[in-house]
Formats: sequence, C-alpha cells, structure tokens
Amino acid sequence: MGVHEAVRRFGRISADRGLRVHGLVVHQRGAAAVDEHWDLDLRRDVFSASKTVTALAVGLAEAEGLLSRDDPVLRHLPQLAARAAPGVELVTVDSLLRMTSGLTWRWAAPDADHPGDPAVDVLAGRPVATPGSVFRYRGGSTYLLSRVIHACSGVDLRDFLVPRLFTPLGIANPQWHRCPLGHSLGAVGLCLRTSELAAFGRLLLDSGRWHDHQLVPPDFVSALTSDPVDTDGHVATGAPGPHPDNARYGRGVWLCARDDAWRMDGIHGQVSVVLPRHDACVTVTAGYPGPTSDVLDALWSVVVPALG
Repeated sequence: MGVHEAVRRFGRISADRGLRVHGLVVHQRGAAAVDEHWDLDLRRDVFSASKTVTALAVGLAEAEGLLSRDDPVLRHLPQLAARAAPGVELVTVDSLLRMTSGLTWRWAAPDADHPGDPAVDVLAGRPVATPGSVFRYRGGSTYLLSRVIHACSGVDLRDFLVPRLFTPLGIANPQWHRCPLGHSLGAVGLCLRTSELAAFGRLLLDSGRWHDHQLVPPDFVSALTSDPVDTDGHVATGAPGPHPDNARYGRGVWLCARDDAWRMDGIHGQVSVVLPRHDACVTVTAGYPGPTSDVLDALWSVVVPALG
C-alpha cells in the first residue's frame, strides 16, 4: 500500500475512532510531501508541542553564547533568588529541559491567568527531589525557560525565534499565548497550522537543517534525544494508564517505543513524529479529547508501515 492510500485509510480509521483529526502531513526524503486535511488548516494551539520549540530556543541561545545548559536558573533570574525555596539553587537549565528540576508548580487557570509573577510561584516550591534525579512533567519548568531566554537575550521567546526559526521556516507573524506579564508561555500556547508544525518535524529530521541553511546546531538536535530519562510510569492527560510511547523523555521531546522514533507532542492529538529509520516525519493536528497515544496507535496501524 502506498503512502497516499495509507493516508486516506488513516482518515477513515480516525473517523471511526473519533480522533477528530484536522490534518496530516507526511514528509519522506526523496518523495513529494503528502498533505491531507479533514478540516480547515487554521492556526491552532499545538499545546505541549510548544515545549520542543522552546527547547530549540535554548539550543540557539547556547550556540550564541548567551547561556549554558549547565547554568543554574537563578544565574539568569537573580531578582527572584530571594523568594526561591531552598534547593532551587541547584535547578539548572538542563534539568528544566529534561523535566527533572523537581519543581511541581502547575498553572491553576486553564487560560494561564495568574496574579503576580508566575515565575516567583514556580520557584517558591521546594524541589521534591534533588534536581536532575526525578521526572516531573510540569509546564512551569518550560515557562521558566521562556523567562531565561528573555533574560539572556533581552527579548521575548517568540521575538527571539522570529528571525532565527519562524521566518526561515516560512511561518509569518506567529502568535504565542502569553502570561499576564507579557512573556510567552513556552510550555503551551504556540499557534501553528498543521503544515507549520510539520516544518518543525522536518527541521528535526534533518538535524536542524532547512534547505541550504543550518538553523539549529546538529549537536543540539542530537542532544534532544540523548540520555533520556525514565518517566516513572507517567500517565498522560486523558489516558487510563501508562503507555510505552510515554516511558522516556529527552529534552523537550518524547521517545517512542517503536521504530526508534521520537516526537513533538501536545494534548488533543498534536504530534510531529520523527522516524529516522524511514527518513520521514509524520505530523498530525487534531481536537481529540482522549490521549494522544490513540493518535499514535492509529498512525502506526497504517501510515508508518507504508513508509517502507
């Protein structure tokens, strides 16, 4: 079965399973992209797939000498040190990327409304374990990375990425939801079309290269999946229990349990899956209320086998 027929079959499977898929893009080296939509290709929140984009900003800032992944976070946010809990001085940029900071603060409001400074509250909680040792998946960690990018570059995360990634990828005037203080949320809130999320997947597949331009250092793209952490039975939102594809986490990306694949991943079915064995990436956007692993299972049932 060819990729085009597999995509059509995926559409039927998605409808049968109620996955509410908006669009699917398959990019494979040496072949024309397959771009199929079952809804308008509008910009929508890609939720936690935003975390991968924030991670890329960290890699770019490191390449420019603005920070090191080994830096303590408070080195970049010294104005918050007086109100930080004991143990926070050990939290590094890298532990935020890997979700091993030990910080457990969550946004209380679904629209990220918050009185005062959210970073103060993230840092006010004592780490539940020595930073770097235990996985705790929290959007507050990635929000701190957004604040670090602003602190070391002098511009907001979104504005930092416009000339470095968004414009080269052809993503014009991207919007990123912000906290009440005006900082891009980092963890969620980046609004992209399916095709624009797919551009990030292709960038990752090609080790940070876009056509003739190296946008992200290849060693940093490799670092996204190196030394993954065990997620200790992590249960994704809407899931009845742990799933093998959620068992390992890198730096802003999830490592799949099949085909040596790894992915950007956001709630409600936003994924861009990098498949090095197949020289391919597969991107889906959806409005599915269940676990994103259901979308992954549908992809592996028909689309991935068609890649050869």
